[in-house]
Amino acid sequence: MSHNPIRPWRNIERRKSRQVRVGSVLVGGDAPIAVQTMTNAPTEDAAATIAQILRCAEAGADIVRVSCPTEESTKAMREIVKASPVPLVADIHFHYKRGIEAADAGAACLRINPGNIGSHARVKEVVAAARANGCSMRIGVNGGSLERHLLEKYGEPCPEAMVESALDHARILDDLGFHEYKISVKASDMFLTVAAYQALAEATDAPLHLGITEAGGLRTGTVKSSIGMGTLLWAGIGDTIRVSLSAEPEEEVKVGFEMLKSLGLRTRGVNIVACPSCARQGFDVIRTVETLEKRLAHISEPISLSIIGCVVNGPGEASLTDLGFTGGGKESGKMFVNGRADHNVSNADMVEHIVKLVEDKAARLKAAREAETETQEVPAE
Repeated sequence: MSHNPIRPWRNIERRKSRQVRVGSVLVGGDAPIAVQTMTNAPTEDAAATIAQILRCAEAGADIVRVSCPTEESTKAMREIVKASPVPLVADIHFHYKRGIEAADAGAACLRINPGNIGSHARVKEVVAAARANGCSMRIGVNGGSLERHLLEKYGEPCPEAMVESALDHARILDDLGFHEYKISVKASDMFLTVAAYQALAEATDAPLHLGITEAGGLRTGTVKSSIGMGTLLWAGIGDTIRVSLSAEPEEEVKVGFEMLKSLGLRTRGVNIVACPSCARQGFDVIRTVETLEKRLAHISEPISLSIIGCVVNGPGEASLTDLGFTGGGKESGKMFVNGRADHNVSNADMVEHIVKLVEDKAARLKAAREAETETQEVPAE
């Protein structure tokens, strides 16, 4: 944890939702907001899919979704589930048998629209398989694939149509006595998505999975998702998130965590506060930050680090972070530790020195966390 106190004006009051379980991950209620992504390798290729899942887990993914459109893909799920360090969501669209097979194969959750998979009897079979396997569900409504009768009723995709679709699907599960579900109402239109989630949040206590679907490439998709999802998260809406990018799945995870970290909703990894640089800089801030981001990407413990080019804002920013470096001296700068000026470091040695300080602090935090966990697990005599 950072040495800085919690400030009341930073707190976000999250919407109250019921809690469901996705394997070992709790979703909703007071559980941390879960970060998800989705594999894009052919699921039938178990080795390639597992490799992607492992990279995503290393980046911090709490949950990973895997598409299961064919019988071959659900057969591969058994091997994939066994190798995955995180719970898996099986993406099911139309064929009810794929949902049953995925649940039997060990999927922790089914992404499904009950209204899309046929008769009431078929939905009942999928629910029975989910219940028997301890599998939850996500009702996934998409603005680009709304039911025809809703498009005829409303004339076009709109928040009202998306919410009605979600609640209709939820009612099917509720009538079967199945309440272990979360809901998403995604669209590529950011305004449509935000309005739909705001209305849905008022209409149900189900956990909500956030996303701006088909958001775009790494840069444009990050901006679009951050504005849309950030608006909702700031309002306390959202229990899981997926940043949909035309990029490698692990990049979605990284962006998701940065989004949550910026709002104080998750604290994983190093949070680097850095100036944009100007003519006053005492070292190459841009290149230094790029290097540090790569060198510190493996750190999972929450640590704040400020990298400021000059003494105008440097000391002030460093006083608010765990570690900080401020330029301004002749080929050297001041290192701050726990908000206080501590020692000088040459520009030439700065990166290696900062990496060592961060790694040492991360090791101490990890040891303390593990010791605390062991103490809590020791039964009282």
